[in-house]
Amino acid sequence: MKFIENSSTNPYYNLAFEEYVFKNLNKDEDFVLLWRNGPSIIVGKNQNTIEEINMEYVNEHNINVVRRVTGGGAVYHDLGNLNFSFITNAQTNLIDFKTYNIPIVRALEKLGVKCELSGRNDIVIDGKKFSGIAQSIVKGRVLNHGTLLFDTKLDVLSKALKVKRDKFESKGVKSVSSRVTNIKPYLKDDIDILRFKEVLLKNIFEYFSQPVEIYELSDEDRKNIQRMVDERYGTWEWNFGRSPEFNYKGYKRFEGGGVEVRLHVIKGIIENCKIYGDFFGKGDIKDLEDKLSGLKYDMNEIKKVLEEVPIGEYLGRITREEFMQCLFD
Repeated sequence: MKFIENSSTNPYYNLAFEEYVFKNLNKDEDFVLLWRNGPSIIVGKNQNTIEEINMEYVNEHNINVVRRVTGGGAVYHDLGNLNFSFITNAQTNLIDFKTYNIPIVRALEKLGVKCELSGRNDIVIDGKKFSGIAQSIVKGRVLNHGTLLFDTKLDVLSKALKVKRDKFESKGVKSVSSRVTNIKPYLKDDIDILRFKEVLLKNIFEYFSQPVEIYELSDEDRKNIQRMVDERYGTWEWNFGRSPEFNYKGYKRFEGGGVEVRLHVIKGIIENCKIYGDFFGKGDIKDLEDKLSGLKYDMNEIKKVLEEVPIGEYLGRITREEFMQCLFD
């Protein structure tokens, strides 16, 4: 097994980096990666992104949203979170979380953290989750990766992933809420996350009875990774547009009346929009519906379009800001 250093904290680059190593590097080698992201939400490949995130909070706090190539639920990353990736040859075509995560459990035990595998793909301390794990098998190679909540801002995590899923109808995989905790309070020594990374790496390689061996990427490798960022990981089409088809229903009552919005969204694009309510507008509401149809279901894009629309003509005393609340409740 060889270790590949990646000091980037850009989530778009880091997800591309991981996939590139998984699918393109020497198939006779096993690799381990330990990496960190700046504030970001990483959604599973089969999830409806909008359904998993608090869009308003995410936009206000400049939190990046990136889709990964493995299944499972959405997770929050920041610089207090350490991510691990094991890339090996698959021993079976079946997803097997336990085999690949025992090294993590054993390494943490050496650091004085009493933890255990729980359920299908979690690691817990005192019944509280600090690691979620996902896996993918492609052409005989397995990517097993997960998060380690070391000193993450748990209040931001809870707010960024807090969403009213009753507003949505989709076939996207839903995230499962659970009690979470950080690792740091359970460590016997007071160390920061970079020192934790060093100790964890040493213990992982000791588990495999070998010294840490470094693998260096070539300049061509790095160019190919950046190309993946530009063409996929950094695009709206991958992170939002790849979401499953879904329906959205939002309702709010304001001083100027009640407004209900129903949207049908396919590949992130509003295919059909219907607006109902007891508001008093002079214009034909279908004109407003038509202005929204064909747009990306994206808060910034819709807000920009509505700035050019005389909302009062259609919705009476309902303001533009109030109408946006109906679209992204």
